[in-house]
Amino acid sequence: MTNWRRPTRWWAELLLLGLVYGAYSGGRLLARGDVQLAVDHGLAILRFERGLSLDFESPLNRLFTAHAWLGVPADFVYASLHYLITPAVLVWIYHRRPGAYRTARTWLVSSTLLGLVGFALMPTCPPRLLHLAHGFNDTMAQYSAYGWWGAEASAPRGLGSFTNQYAAMPSLHVGWALWCGLLLWRYGRHPLLRAAGAAYPLLTTVVVMGTANHYFLDAVAGAGVMGVGLLIARGLDRLAARRAAATPAAPAPAEAVPGAGFRRASPIVGGGWETSAGELLPAQRPSADDDAPAAAR
Repeated sequence: MTNWRRPTRWWAELLLLGLVYGAYSGGRLLARGDVQLAVDHGLAILRFERGLSLDFESPLNRLFTAHAWLGVPADFVYASLHYLITPAVLVWIYHRRPGAYRTARTWLVSSTLLGLVGFALMPTCPPRLLHLAHGFNDTMAQYSAYGWWGAEASAPRGLGSFTNQYAAMPSLHVGWALWCGLLLWRYGRHPLLRAAGAAYPLLTTVVVMGTANHYFLDAVAGAGVMGVGLLIARGLDRLAARRAAATPAAPAPAEAVPGAGFRRASPIVGGGWETSAGELLPAQRPSADDDAPAAAR
């Protein structure tokens, strides 16, 4: 842990993250944008991907649509896992790697807020909401009888109005999964934990495309947002370290002297020597002549 960091308080961190998530959720709803504009953005992404043969979401969605044993688990993963694993990794870092916690938290927060900016600037219709002629099927709607969601993304039935279904670019599902995966890989000691860190972002990327909730380029943008967020977090770390280094050091604490209460630390004398309580300087110590009897002088 770097010496300029002050201890974090769990309740203050919880309050901060709650406020950030509230701002994110509220801002995400405000950034709904025009539906036709969102559809135009979605079609533009799809045309670009198909021109470069990057539309991996198309075959994956056909596979998940045809096989319930793939589609149903994928829907559960999409609807719930990021709400469970992301805070779990944050708590794990807080307790197991406190020296890395502040950077990890700032990284997550800054990346999430950048994602909100992306939702506002580029509202995007996900593949599942495009016309059926484009070849996508909404697996969340197809398999809704198996879960708590309806036909409005992962929101519980009847609460679809509380979510923005046109916030596809960038994919924060992928971004948050990448954040979790990199931290588990970097700080996990057990091989299984590191393997989970490598697998989780890949699984999430496949799931968001197979369920037709995101395009491949949404996933790429989600990873890009996390990269920029990491640069911001490290920059803020360096700024805080420089400010801490420029702050004058606190005065030395007082020493306890038996029977005399507290006094300041022992004074520094010439040449860097220090005296302890009751000790005399060399010039103050009695010489051998001073110890001789007066009659012999």
